Amino acid sequence: MSTAAVNPLALAAAPQVKPIAHWHDRLAHGLLLGVCAFLVVFLLAPLFMILIKSVEDKGGAFVGVRLFQEYFQTPALRLSILHTLSVAFAVTGITIPLAFTFAYALTRSCMPLKGTFRVVALTPILAPSLLAAISFIQWFGTQGLLKWMLAGASIYGPIGIIISSIYAVFPHALMIILTALLLADGRLYEAAESLGTPTLRRFFTITLPGAKYGLISAAMVVFSYTVSDFGIPKIIGGNFSVLALDIFKQVIGQQNFNKGAVVSLILLIPVLVAFVVDWIMQGRQQAQFSSRAVPYAPKRRTGFDALMFCYCLIVCLLLLAILGMAIYTSFIKLWPYDKSFSLRHYTFGLVDGGVISSFFNSLRMALLTAFFGTILIFGGAYLIEKTRGVNGMRAAIRMLAAIPMGVPGMVLGLGYIFFFNHPDNPLNGLYHGMTILVVVTIIHYYTSSHLTAVTALKSLDNEFEAVSASLKVPFYKTFFRVTVPVCLPAILDIARYLFVNAMVTISAVVFLYAPDTQLASLAILNLDDAGEIGPAAAMATLIVAASTTMCILYALITRFLLTRTQAWRRPVTI
Repeated sequence: MSTAAVNPLALAAAPQVKPIAHWHDRLAHGLLLGVCAFLVVFLLAPLFMILIKSVEDKGGAFVGVRLFQEYFQTPALRLSILHTLSVAFAVTGITIPLAFTFAYALTRSCMPLKGTFRVVALTPILAPSLLAAISFIQWFGTQGLLKWMLAGASIYGPIGIIISSIYAVFPHALMIILTALLLADGRLYEAAESLGTPTLRRFFTITLPGAKYGLISAAMVVFSYTVSDFGIPKIIGGNFSVLALDIFKQVIGQQNFNKGAVVSLILLIPVLVAFVVDWIMQGRQQAQFSSRAVPYAPKRRTGFDALMFCYCLIVCLLLLAILGMAIYTSFIKLWPYDKSFSLRHYTFGLVDGGVISSFFNSLRMALLTAFFGTILIFGGAYLIEKTRGVNGMRAAIRMLAAIPMGVPGMVLGLGYIFFFNHPDNPLNGLYHGMTILVVVTIIHYYTSSHLTAVTALKSLDNEFEAVSASLKVPFYKTFFRVTVPVCLPAILDIARYLFVNAMVTISAVVFLYAPDTQLASLAILNLDDAGEIGPAAAMATLIVAASTTMCILYALITRFLLTRTQAWRRPVTI
């Protein structure tokens, strides 16, 4: 019997047979469904409950937009909107030029100590925003060392909120702008220099246009952070009302949850606008990325380098002075009367006062958030990017994963009250427990971690999964044997990010804690309300110490693990 020749074109034109779904494919689909259900239950449902409560009265009767009308008819509440926006614009307008100049010095000069300056500039991330407010009270408050510099003005109000917020958001803006400047194409500067283009003209025609998307993105992040921040106005705001404080007063002070829902939706509007603008800018920035770009290498200019060094030195000294004042306050007996060193704020104020348990609660919550959050977020990103089928569900998870970035923490926390505190909810048992604090923190910081995971996974060739599928190797074997070792730096980075943010978070958990689950950041609020500024500074110092220790451990563990799992990255010497 003769064998006919096979025509490759005929095979290509023939209809393709859909591969049979193996049991591990169905497992992947089930896990995807679980991730989607998790985001729906712990993100969409609470936000939907806020919308429902905003159109109901205390008795649950539908009232439409009446509560919104009452809100806007109240002059004091309307003033909160103006205060919130004015402070946010002021903080954004000051922080962006400061961060841009600092990033410009790091990327465009040959000054010494660049690494040291960069580390110091990022230290505010390790501290709760309350630390800055406490420190500025010690510097410029009623009994502050430098109160004369305010020329009679009070630190309690917009001035204190603005300068404390600048300290808190500076590293966030710096990281974004620094990334934008590092992506500059050195060929453009070489061409401009060869054509004799003046330095100032190169700045306005090459540097600023190249970094404009990063600048806009940083501005939107700073604006959103300032609008939604609760801790700083609570500590140093005095009688200056903002939207975040209005939510707290309506919910905690007046027990008016429906009016709190109204304020939450109003607070959500400027944050969502900023999020949409940031999302559009990020998309355009990716579209302009060139694979042929070469890194820019600055040339030594003595005068310019000295100027940039002085600027960075001044900024870092100011940042260290703010951090140092809070630490100093925690180690003296009684400000400003007895400045002798003592551990009384740690022993009598925290240990004997029973407040130290809040610090251990934060440690426990941060560790649980880092562990389970990393598994959920990276595992979910892997299922989206590297498995087959159910494309509609993948698109839904991608959309849900982007939502938390545009939702302020207080809005999310209030939604959790409405949803999980309902007696008919089968998940009601989570309310006031450690689990709900862990879950809300994971959701609150989901987007940034998800984007980190997706970026790492996209750098892997899809051929790994294609070969595994052709050999009928279950996806989880490929995940543990290939993906995890290769993406280990990103996984560790996600875990560190979740831990540090869990230690300093305030707004997302302020409504959800119980007496036995109070966190360290919330203990600072309570201590400050009681006039215990020394113990409050001590608790803030412990948070900084814990976050710093974790970052050091992260660096050591990363170095150790990467030498064992990332040997393929090192060049081979022959």
